[in-house]
Amino acid sequence: MKVILKTDVKKVGRKGEIVEVSDGYARNFLIARGLAVPSTDRSLEILAEQKAQEKAEDAAKRAEAQQLAKELEDRYFDFYVKAGADGKVFGSVSTKQIAEELSRNGIKVDKRKFVDTEPVAALGVTKVRVDLYKGVIGTVNCRLKEK
Repeated sequence: MKVILKTDVKKVGRKGEIVEVSDGYARNFLIARGLAVPSTDRSLEILAEQKAQEKAEDAAKRAEAQQLAKELEDRYFDFYVKAGADGKVFGSVSTKQIAEELSRNGIKVDKRKFVDTEPVAALGVTKVRVDLYKGVIGTVNCRLKEK
C-alpha cells in the first residue's frame, strides 16, 4: 500500500515522502497513529500544495536573510575594552556579547549561529561571519575601541 508520511518515521522515510509499505503496517500502525495518510489523488494534491507553500516560505526567509546580510555589511558595532599602553587588549568580546549588541539594535541572531567562534581580541575592526539562513552568510563588523 502506498502512503504519504506526515512525519519522519524511522526506517521508513521522511515527512512528505510517498512510500510503499505492507497493508497491515499501513492500516494498523502508520494510519492509526496519524503518521501517514493513504496515497490518493486528493492527498497527492494536498501534498503538492504543501510543498509549494513550503518552497514559497523558504524563498521568503532566504530573501529576508539576504537583506539582513546586506544591512549588516554596512553597519559597525562598537565594543569598548580595556587595553594596555602597547595596544594589548585585556579580555575579549565573545559571540554572546556580539549577539546581545545585535539584539539591542533590533537584529535577532542566535549566538550559536556564528561561524567564527573565536572571541574578538584585537583593537580595530574585525569581521565576524554569521549563518543567517541555509547558505546565507552575513558579516558583522565589530569595532573594538579602547576605554
